[in-house]
Amino acid sequence: MRKNLLYLLLLAVAFTSCKKDKNKDGSNLDLLRDSVYMYAKEVYLWNDGLPSTEAFNPRRFTGNSDRAALQAEVDALSQIKINTSTGKPYEYDANDPGTAKYSYVDEGQAATSIGGTGGDFGFALTYTAADDLRIRYVYPGSSASQQGLTRGDRVTAINDQSVTLTTGTNSDPAFQRVSSALGSSSVKLNLTRRNGTTYTATVAKTSYTINPVAKFTTVTTNTGKKVGYFAFSRFTVMSNAKAKIDEAFNKFTADGITELVIDLRYNGGGAVETSQYLANYLVPSSRNGGLMFNEYFNTKLQSNIYPLLARKFKIDPGDFTTANNTFNFSKVGSLNLNRVFFLVTGSTASASELLINNLQPVLPQGVQLVGKTSYGKPVGFFAIPLGNASQFDLYLAEFESRNSAGTADFYQGMIPGGNFPGVMVEDDVTKDFGDPTEAMFSRAINFIDKGTYTVAGLNSTFSEKTQENQMLRKANQLIDVKQQFNGAIHEGRLKRLNH
Repeated sequence: MRKNLLYLLLLAVAFTSCKKDKNKDGSNLDLLRDSVYMYAKEVYLWNDGLPSTEAFNPRRFTGNSDRAALQAEVDALSQIKINTSTGKPYEYDANDPGTAKYSYVDEGQAATSIGGTGGDFGFALTYTAADDLRIRYVYPGSSASQQGLTRGDRVTAINDQSVTLTTGTNSDPAFQRVSSALGSSSVKLNLTRRNGTTYTATVAKTSYTINPVAKFTTVTTNTGKKVGYFAFSRFTVMSNAKAKIDEAFNKFTADGITELVIDLRYNGGGAVETSQYLANYLVPSSRNGGLMFNEYFNTKLQSNIYPLLARKFKIDPGDFTTANNTFNFSKVGSLNLNRVFFLVTGSTASASELLINNLQPVLPQGVQLVGKTSYGKPVGFFAIPLGNASQFDLYLAEFESRNSAGTADFYQGMIPGGNFPGVMVEDDVTKDFGDPTEAMFSRAINFIDKGTYTVAGLNSTFSEKTQENQMLRKANQLIDVKQQFNGAIHEGRLKRLNH
């Protein structure tokens, strides 16, 4: 049934992403709020900590829209179960305490994005300093691309207003202006190119096909080692991503690379099936057929207690047991690498982290992380349509993914040089993807050549604990919520809709 359920879940997501009837009169809101709570009691990974209906009172939540009211309810549910290892909720978000780090309600945007269709401006922003906001990437074919925006361009004003941060929090006036602009249908940008010239662009949200491979190339180090570089921006579904991944890895094989750097610094996740496919390119042939990862649902689902889900999906007994949610490697290609370097930031999440975690115990020399602490999301979910007209999709953290070593201990993020080997390095937005002089990539190349991350002429250390760096990390993660999907959708067996 697993395939049937996953197929039906995908159909549900595809349907709800196309058919989104707004609940304009609010008459159905009470039923929607009740549904969120009842589904949480049934499918939420930490449902054992949820109180009774009377104690929780789901109908008390309000907002300036039905979706906002439902999200307020999800936020409250997410803060109840405490992670004993941290003393904070499992869904604690240090950048926005009191809100859900993983679970959310949307109106089909996630399904559309993971399907490979962009419906946005086609660019993303990042702060490199409180007064320095940069274009960090631009999708080909998007409005931003057509307007001539390029990576590294500095944004000096948005809608003729200042973008300089003061606190980096939700209430920061600059963040509020940036957030509001990203939520609109068009935005005016004042920009300065890396060569010092200035220009103005008005960018609109349009529909375009996403190419998830930002760049791939092979470079030769000073000692003659061939290093593949692969920048992957989003785990879109296989039908969109497979050919582009194959093209890159066919080149790497033909070039005879012996080392590989995978740039996931802005990849917020996506389809789990695509994460699995990429892992199968990277796994050594000797581990073919071995365990990649397991997914663990709550006790109720594993015990076949799911009356609400059964009303919408065809589910067979045992579909939520660990035995039916075990995923093995199936080697693709002929590359046999000893290790892989990953470039990461706080925007690296979910299916990206799943890939890293799954490879760590199976590569002879494991993985190396270069960059900044990742988002921290070892859990996943599938979409649950809400309402008679399927107005919304509900994404609750529903399972935890553990690698072949049985670990998923990165709720607070993957820390380069901390809980994962590597080094902390600042992102260098002024350089293009794959530039050997870019701060992150150059560190990986230096380690490959010399066995050290220290590069002459570049800062050898970076700490996220300084006040400004903490502020920038917080602001950039808040901006990411507005800019991109953050999750992992399983297209595999339960056709994991989202991770």
